[in-house]
This record gives sequence, structure tokens and C-alpha cells, in this order.
Amino acid sequence: MKSAPNLALVGPMGAGKSSVAAILAGRTGLERVDVDAEVERVAGTSVTAIFGHSGEAAFRELEAAALQRLLQGSGLLVATGGGAVLDPTSRALLAERAFVVHLHATPAEQMARLAGDTSRPLLQGHDAAARLEQLARERDPLYAAVADLRVDTAGSTPGQVASRIRAALEGRWRGVAA
Repeated sequence: MKSAPNLALVGPMGAGKSSVAAILAGRTGLERVDVDAEVERVAGTSVTAIFGHSGEAAFRELEAAALQRLLQGSGLLVATGGGAVLDPTSRALLAERAFVVHLHATPAEQMARLAGDTSRPLLQGHDAAARLEQLARERDPLYAAVADLRVDTAGSTPGQVASRIRAALEGRWRGVAA
């Protein structure tokens, strides 16, 4: 059984991290926090604007700093951004300060869920399907390396995924509210 002060959700865009976190927080008594929302709060602008004005590298620095601040607390359910696992320090911090759940979604599932969503900077100006495949090749091994639990989200509602996670936490995680 892993003892960690926080629960964190990792996975690709469109896997349902924010939606599942909203439901799961109510079922666990944890305080839900979203890393992208924290970045926007600190920066005073949107993730899309940060990418547009400062680039991905600047966003990743803000993301890593936000994740570090949040994980110093306890009793949090942290919805990370899809690229939060790119930073080795962030991966180490996740492993140390959270029970990490990888929400898995295939690129095809992501495409279906993200249809019409124009707020994803990494998909702008690209063949979205090809870009999602590329990101999966790069990031799936990182999600797997940091995860304490992997949950496949295929064909499931956020509520169903939250229920599976809540049930799977029994006997695996000793946290504030588990």
C-alpha cells in the first residue's frame, strides 16, 4: 500500500482528467486542483495565450512550478496537464508526493472527445490525428513510469471512471481521505 499525501491524475489531453477529478473529489473528500488553472491564475492569462506569446518551453516551466507548489500540500486531487510528465523533476515529485493514476485514452478516443475543441495549443496548425499519435508515442512510456494505477477510459463516462478509481484505491493507497 502506498502512503502519499495527494492523489494525481495523469494522461493525455482528452482522457478526462479534469472531468474525472471533479467527480472523484466529491467521492474522496479531497480538494480538487487543476494544474492548468493554477498556471493561468499565476500568469494572469490563458494557456493558449502563454503558448502563443511565450511558447511551449515557457509554459512547461510555469507548469512544473505550479505542480511543485501544489504537491507540497496534502489532501489534494491534482488534475495535471497532459505534458506534466515531460519534466523529470515533476515525475519524481509526483512519485514522491502522490498516488498517481494514469487515465489512458487512445489517440482515436482523444480525437472523438476533442472534436471541435479549439483550445488545445498542441493541436493548432497540425494534423490533429497524427499529432495525437506522436504525443502518445512520446508520453505513454512516461505515464506508465510514474503511474501507481492505470485506468482505461474507453467507452466510459467520467462518473464510471471515477467509480473504478475509487474502488481501486481501496487497499492500494493510504492518503488523507482514502
